[in-house]
Amino acid sequence: MAVTEPAPVAPPAAHEGILRRQALRESAARTYARSLPIVPVRARGMTIEGADGRRYLDCLSGAGTLALGHNHPVVLEAIRKVIDSGAPLHVLDLATPVKDAFTTELFATLPRQFADNARIQFCGPAGTDAVEAAFKLVRAATGRSELLAFTGAYHGMTAGALAASGGAPDVSVTRLPFPQNYRCPFGAGGERGADLAARWTESLLDDPKGGVPAPAGMILEPVQGEGGVNPAPDGWLRRMREITTARSIPLIADEVQTGVGRTGTFWAVEHSGIVPDVMVLSKAIGGSLPLAVIVYRSELDVWQPGAHAGTFRGNQLAMAAGAATLAHVRENGLAERAATLGARMLARLQSLGADHPSIGDVRGRGLMIGIELVDPEAAPLALAAENGSPPPPDPALAAAVQQECLHRGLIVELGGRHDAVVRLLPPLTLTDEQATAVVDRLADALRAAERSPYRRAAAGPTR
Repeated sequence: MAVTEPAPVAPPAAHEGILRRQALRESAARTYARSLPIVPVRARGMTIEGADGRRYLDCLSGAGTLALGHNHPVVLEAIRKVIDSGAPLHVLDLATPVKDAFTTELFATLPRQFADNARIQFCGPAGTDAVEAAFKLVRAATGRSELLAFTGAYHGMTAGALAASGGAPDVSVTRLPFPQNYRCPFGAGGERGADLAARWTESLLDDPKGGVPAPAGMILEPVQGEGGVNPAPDGWLRRMREITTARSIPLIADEVQTGVGRTGTFWAVEHSGIVPDVMVLSKAIGGSLPLAVIVYRSELDVWQPGAHAGTFRGNQLAMAAGAATLAHVRENGLAERAATLGARMLARLQSLGADHPSIGDVRGRGLMIGIELVDPEAAPLALAAENGSPPPPDPALAAAVQQECLHRGLIVELGGRHDAVVRLLPPLTLTDEQATAVVDRLADALRAAERSPYRRAAAGPTR
């Protein structure tokens, strides 16, 4: 598939009116629309066409929802088949052939040791509802209420999910250090930093004066996405599994964004080989339509009927689209493809650092990539410079890069603690040519943003 260059910008037209009315009518809580002022009217694969005639390579992919990109033929065919069959589209949690096919395909992709003794709960259509369901499940199973979560985490926008996410105040969640190589909370990084994080967790749980009651569960992301694309070290994940198993603490893996081949294995926990007690799944499992589930060890299935419910937990179109997506990723080796292509993109992006001191770190796994931008001339935020503490993040530069990317027909998102991480989440159907175009456009955008005298005026969060 050829990469189409951005079409010339059309004169002011209807799309400007749509954007103006959106700003007048929609809430101040809107996010992506603020930094991406486009009006999509057509999309195919990785390409979006706006109402103004411009075309963009989409490296946001619905925040990781579009594993196969926009309007993939196998997804459209699966949806049409259900619609044309006359099957009911809304059935609450009743059994249907569509649901049975989805569940069968999903379980076929899960780690065998996990799937052979698992149950599934269909939740409301968003991942945040599945997170809430996971919390309710482990609390019911253990009789305990406290939770363990990690700094930098993001688990959703409902009350319980927010409480377990980074930055939540005054909640009954114990916050544990998430190991980072670039900004290690212990100033060590690497295996030493991960070991210290694990030792801190173990010590806190075993300290009778540590102030941490026996928890109902621990929730973690195998790769923190919104937190800045921070992959959890495999050894550290195995330590978390050992620590939780030894203390009868259910381990919840939040695979909402990392699942369905995104990180180079079908599920990100497979990198470390751990088997969690609960997996939270959403986004790509619905094949671009809303769907969220939890899958968990059958021993935890102590719920009473109706303990967790939702009117829209029987989305037949999403299940059909999801089954088609899961099968296509599995049958075509797209997870392995993501690993290969992602490694190639990471290497190219890392090589840019030699000419761009503003690139503090390039990290990720598979096609989940983050570029942390820094101000190399500023003093480090903490620790002495001689101890190797990195420069402070530069959110203004990141915002400028995002806008320069948009001007060049490339859609990217920002994340991290200070919105200084440029995030790439391209579809798994990304071609070699498109991957090259993404890096080329990003590199050109970075050069332009670094030269811009106005970039510091853009300082501040964009989301």
